[in-house]
This record gives sequence, structure tokens and C-alpha cells, in this order.
Amino acid sequence: MSATAYHIPVMLHECVEGLAIRPDGVYVDLTFGGGGHSKEILKHLGPEGRLYGFDQDEDAVANAPDDDRFTFVQANFRDLARYLRLYGVSKVDGILADLGISSHQIDEPSRGFSTRFEGSLDMRMNQLGSVSARDVLNTYEEAALHRLFGMYGEVRNAKSLAQAVVAERANKPFETTEQFKQLLQKLAPRGREFKYFAQVFQALRIEVNDEMGALEDVLGQTVEVLKPEGRLVVMSYHSLEDRMVKNFVSKGKFQGEVEKDFYGNLIRPLEPVSRKAIQARPEEVTKNNRARSAKLRIAKKV
Repeated sequence: MSATAYHIPVMLHECVEGLAIRPDGVYVDLTFGGGGHSKEILKHLGPEGRLYGFDQDEDAVANAPDDDRFTFVQANFRDLARYLRLYGVSKVDGILADLGISSHQIDEPSRGFSTRFEGSLDMRMNQLGSVSARDVLNTYEEAALHRLFGMYGEVRNAKSLAQAVVAERANKPFETTEQFKQLLQKLAPRGREFKYFAQVFQALRIEVNDEMGALEDVLGQTVEVLKPEGRLVVMSYHSLEDRMVKNFVSKGKFQGEVEKDFYGNLIRPLEPVSRKAIQARPEEVTKNNRARSAKLRIAKKV
């Protein structure tokens, strides 16, 4: 399968430009996927340059380029520092993360990510993972379901939905996306069904893959492994991710106010390169609808 068929990279030029690539530098693509961003990075590297591509989805392995400068790491990016040490890498010049889900994962019915196809309630990015969306819906207590639908899906009727899930599964456990959608149809706001389905599926996906926990883990490690002046480029697709990235870049932490030294200077390990998040150009959004919600933030290590 070609990289384009697997996943169309969003803001490809902006991401690569944000890395400010040095031909002899060492770089990390935390979300390899179809390899679109990685293959573009390799075009800017010389013979001495190195690129490490992380992806926990075994389907992504097939997209790894046959290039001596590239190393594919089949692992969750939350283990960034540990795997770099295994490869003898202590510091890198740039790190790229294109968060969210690949087009391939969405378009493969058996993975259960899409609201468009009938499939198993899976949603594991790592297919060896122990917890699936089916497990979440059939075993989580009502309070836990209420929390995740409200927090990760930003669903307004999260409590009613949690109650409905618990009542429904008492009669018949959830097994397929279509079965779950039949329940969602009863609670979705009229005329906004598709958006409602997407919000709920997003909440389940984030919970199954502990996406927010993994993002917090890896952001903390980027400061450890980046060289001075090294670049961090992160593209997110929903407000929860973007808020976490924004806080970390601007404050050096995920919550609370920014700290200052005795002279009033900000104490933070990273410095924003762009004041605001970069968004895709209208012509790109026209060609690739996924770019509509993308927000790109670029920072460098102080």
C-alpha cells in the first residue's frame, strides 16, 4: 500500500519547515503511519543524517522506507527516551508528532475506528493492547463512562449516555460499531448525529489507547532528548491535545501559571517559534478535509 493511500500527511511543508532540518542532524517522527512526513524529512537529510520513526501499529511497518538513514521503532511514542537510549542516541535535533489517527486506521472496518463502517468495537492502535472499546463499554462503571464521554468526547449529555450504555449492555453486551450506533442514534441531537457519533467514538479511542497519558509522557521526554535550539513540532486535531501542547510549550507544564525567576523572566524549557497555532491553508482543506481541524505548534529548546 502506498503512503498516500495509507494516509495523506497534513501540512507537510509546514511541519518539515518547522523542524529547521540540518543535513547531518538526528530527527524523530513520533507518528510514522504512512511515512509521508518521514519520507519528506529524509529528502532534507544528508548521508550523515538519521531519522527514527515510531509507530505502535504493526500495519505501519510495511511503509518503512528502505534507507540506511532510517530506523523504524515499533513502539508507543511514550517510550521515546528509552528506545533512543537502546539505539545509542542521547540527543536529537528535532521531533515531529502528527497526533490522532491515520486514514488507514479509519478506513479499515475491522479496526472499529470509523462511524461509517460496520466492524468490531476494537479501536486499539496497538493491536496487541489488552483493552478494546468493547471492553470499555461492557465493563466500565457508569461514573467512569460519564467521565470519559464528557472529558474526552465533550459530549453534553454524557451522563444520560453512560446510563443508557449500562442499561443496554445488561440485555446484550456491545460487540459491533453498528450495534453501538443504534443506541447513539436515540441520544444524538437531531441534525447533528454524525458529529455526535464522532465525539463519542473519539472519547472511546482516547480511553482505549490512553492517548492523553501518552502525550503527557512524551512531551516531558522531549525536553530531555532535544539538543539546545532543537525543534519540537506537534500537530493536533482536537482541543484536549492542543491545550496540553500549548500549555507545555508556553508554560513548561500542563497546568497552573507560568513561573518566573527573580528578574521576571519566564522559566520554561521550550520557547514558542510561532505565537499562535498554524492552521492549514484553505486549498489544503479543500483537498483533505482532515486538515480542517489541525493545529500545528512549533517550539525550540531554550
